Amino acid sequence: MLASYLLQVTYAVFNFGKVIADIYVLKIVAQEMTPMSSNMRFDICIDTRMKSACQVVFASALVLAFTAGCSSKNYVRSQTTPIIQQTNELDAKTAADHRNITDTDERAQKGISGAQSAADTADQHAVAAGQSADAAGHSAQEAYNRVDSLSGVIANLDNYKPISDVSVTFGFDKSVLTAADRKQLDDFAETLTNARSYILEVTGGTDSVGDANYNYELSQRRADAVVNYLSSKHNIPPHKFYLIGIGKDQEVASNNTSAGRAKNRRVEIKLMTNMSDQPTTSAAKPPTGQ
Repeated sequence: MLASYLLQVTYAVFNFGKVIADIYVLKIVAQEMTPMSSNMRFDICIDTRMKSACQVVFASALVLAFTAGCSSKNYVRSQTTPIIQQTNELDAKTAADHRNITDTDERAQKGISGAQSAADTADQHAVAAGQSADAAGHSAQEAYNRVDSLSGVIANLDNYKPISDVSVTFGFDKSVLTAADRKQLDDFAETLTNARSYILEVTGGTDSVGDANYNYELSQRRADAVVNYLSSKHNIPPHKFYLIGIGKDQEVASNNTSAGRAKNRRVEIKLMTNMSDQPTTSAAKPPTGQ
């Protein structure tokens, strides 16, 4: 559209120049063919015609320029108005989407903060519970009697007599009770129901494989596993237990065979009762004759 407008203006200027050239040609021819007085009159006429022609050309150029300008503006307006409307609609949609995204992000952040706070609270409770359990377990461990032997620890040890015993075995380098082990301990705990003034001697052992110090610690862990189970499952007071870790020092079978080593990976529990504290029954008197 702009190129057409420039072409029209150029064409008008070209015509204007052409008219001026024609007028000057006529003036020169007239001067050569007429006397002086006529030339003067012709000059005046020519000047007048030139002025009129110039006015007509400039008026035409102005009208043409105005018309072309108006046409150009109307064309541009008709083409740009839909684009401006679409741009405004896109800006409005973008602003609305941004607000929605911001609102969603704020809600998400609040949800995350709430979940994190709940998780932190749960973690704190779990840590506190774990600490309480550890403290309770530590207290129970401290309450157990850990001795090298019962001699010199139990007063009047000679008065204690073994009533029953049980032995559980462990896998190689293991200190975890199996289901069969727990069943044996449950059966053994039933014998404590009516027992009085009793103690439980718990002896943990290992086979001869491995370092001696490690085996002492392993035998102690095995004894702990048995004691913790009986204490928690059957409510046996911790002070009733006397734990003795013997490692490989006291074997019950030869460590030269796999079967013998399996027997040595054991924990023995003996129920011992102070016989002097047991109730005595009076002997029946023989009948007297008449």
